[in-house]
Amino acid sequence: MPERGRARGRFLLLCIITAVFLGSGAALLGVYEPDTPLSLTPTDSDNPQFSPAANSDVGPAPIASLSAALARRRSDLERDPNAPVLGNPDGDVTVVEFFDYNCPFCKKVAADMKRLIAEDPGVRLVYREWPIINRGSRFAARAALAARRQGKYEELHWALMAQPRVTETSTLQAARAVGLDMARLQRDMNHRSVGRHISLSMDLARTLAVNGTPAFVIGDVIKRGVMPFDELRQYVRDARAATAG
Repeated sequence: MPERGRARGRFLLLCIITAVFLGSGAALLGVYEPDTPLSLTPTDSDNPQFSPAANSDVGPAPIASLSAALARRRSDLERDPNAPVLGNPDGDVTVVEFFDYNCPFCKKVAADMKRLIAEDPGVRLVYREWPIINRGSRFAARAALAARRQGKYEELHWALMAQPRVTETSTLQAARAVGLDMARLQRDMNHRSVGRHISLSMDLARTLAVNGTPAFVIGDVIKRGVMPFDELRQYVRDARAATAG
């Protein structure tokens, strides 16, 4: 093979190896990233937690920028009237989760979220439906938000989280199983509040440099990816202590 051909072959092999290596980073972190990544700055590919106390490697400018953005968008994150709230609606600590029904890592932490609100009566769990994976995700997100108008968001949410893969068909099957009025559900999926919620999720994700699911906002910390339950609980305790102090 001519030298130019061998060089081209080595270059292509290097590109493939690099792509595989970089793609595995998200999996190791426990984050599902969209097929078409959002253009976000700063990135948290090396450290999934954004906290002024813990992220000296991120640098002062990104931290200051992100902290300011979090303060500016706090109300949208925690008090959006179109966002589902589980746990105690009047709780003293708000946990916000960005998720997708087809994100395997979101399904992995679902049991911990249910456990958290069961064990800590002071937690407000705010869900931000952020369907970034596929058509089934988008359909499920709209259905879940529509189910809220019938008072059955929580039932449908857990039913969808229990499915290995969520599709339009499986979403409708779950909706029937939890007793939703199907005609009303399909009408409400086009309600303006549903579209507003999803649009706001997209906007907040860009503002806060969230580029994968799951992602959490707990107090002044933005945490990206799967974490052990004890770590989740500690973030809640820290947020509570900061508020009390």
